[in-house]
Amino acid sequence: MVACHFFFQLHLLRIDCIKKIYINNVTEFILLGLSQNKKIKSLCCLLLLFCYIAIWMGNSLIIFSITCSQLIGQPMYFFLNYLALSDLCYTSTVTPKLVTGLLEERNMISYISCMAQLFAMHFFGGIEVLILTVMAYDCYVAICKPLHYTVIMSRRRCYVLVFVCCTGAFLHSFMQCLLTISLPFCGPNEIDHYFCDVYSLLKLAFTDTYSVGILVVANSGMMGLVNFVVLMLSYFFILYTIRVYPAESRSKALSTCSSYVAVVVLFFVPVLFIYIRPVSIFPEDKVFALFYTIIAPMFNPLVYTLRNMEMKNALRKVWCQNPFLIGRQLA
Repeated sequence: MVACHFFFQLHLLRIDCIKKIYINNVTEFILLGLSQNKKIKSLCCLLLLFCYIAIWMGNSLIIFSITCSQLIGQPMYFFLNYLALSDLCYTSTVTPKLVTGLLEERNMISYISCMAQLFAMHFFGGIEVLILTVMAYDCYVAICKPLHYTVIMSRRRCYVLVFVCCTGAFLHSFMQCLLTISLPFCGPNEIDHYFCDVYSLLKLAFTDTYSVGILVVANSGMMGLVNFVVLMLSYFFILYTIRVYPAESRSKALSTCSSYVAVVVLFFVPVLFIYIRPVSIFPEDKVFALFYTIIAPMFNPLVYTLRNMEMKNALRKVWCQNPFLIGRQLA
């Protein structure tokens, strides 16, 4: 009798919760973060703060150097400028909350802030994914179709591609949030992550999330997979084309492409590991998420500047010859 009464009450609670799909009892969530150990939290706080400063310095340097030089007229650097901007926005949706949360006993986030973070993460992350794909296409056209490059990658088309990237990212993020907002949250509110991840929220939802999970995989997983395949095909055709180049030119192209592929793999592999599988949560997810939320945005400036002679020359001109930056020398 006691057991029957318990399950009857549980059934009533479930019905009541389903009736309140748009009126959630949960008004805030607790982000459990990377660890509950105080020493580990202090160490992570220092490391992540250093990474966040490095991300801001590196990407701001790229944006300022490209904007203040003639490189802004070249499609490759035009897209790199937007990549650096998306990196800054993307990591800023996660890292400040993560760092401050490591200093607090309980890292709380309101329901509205959680949904806003979810939307912003997928919006700026989607822009980054699509911009990386466009940059690979730009590289492919430059190497495989050099005679048609200026026509194919005209300034007008560059703006259209950026607009398409932003529109595609918005639609992706809007669908992701729409699927999540429709879920009822009536019980546990602890998110075993350091940001509002859609899979973690699906786990807390007080309803069957199988169909929603399939749509999430179709939205996020397939978007990442399709762009990753397009990227790899672009670099494959590039490598196939440069096989007939002189040894010196081939070596330079291989060095550049290998760096770009390393950045792409560093970003996409963790994304695919998390979002291409059916809805499930593993302890390793938080570590893999660090790669595409913090580590990849930190390494992008290094790869696209230190291994690029034009970019290094632009940095020297902007930062060593601009009197507004270094001050006028006194006679």
